[in-house]
Amino acid sequence: MAVRNAELAEPGASLGGEMGVIYVARSAKFSKWASDAGVTKNVFKIGYSENDPAALIAAGWGGETDWTLVKQRAAEGVTEEEIIERLKRKEKMIDPVYYPRLRGVAGVFKVPPEHVENHILVTRALAGETDRVVKLKPTDFADYLIQNALPGG
Repeated sequence: MAVRNAELAEPGASLGGEMGVIYVARSAKFSKWASDAGVTKNVFKIGYSENDPAALIAAGWGGETDWTLVKQRAAEGVTEEEIIERLKRKEKMIDPVYYPRLRGVAGVFKVPPEHVENHILVTRALAGETDRVVKLKPTDFADYLIQNALPGG
């Protein structure tokens, strides 16, 4: 059974005034299911927690418990809802209404590798680095998601 972030967070955790972390998690089994269902294999869960997100990630989402933390970054003055809304402007969130396996879990995004490659190439070009072949890793996807979820990102 999946546990929602609000159930594990301390009271008042969604006020957005305290320091917390934005985290990105990935599940190999869930990615396999998403690929088989025709979504994509590049599926990540982004969320916000006032505490260490390890308990949330260990509880799992989508019927899988093999979720692992890909990356986390400290964030202040944001809520999970704001992060998800900001990211939905750029990427497609997997709708839990159409995929009952998610059962109300928000923040699971499918990320096309082309978007991440473009992000890396533009960042490198602005930094004055030369072009080279980009081999994407899960941390690249996590950096991309976190960057676009933060205000001003």
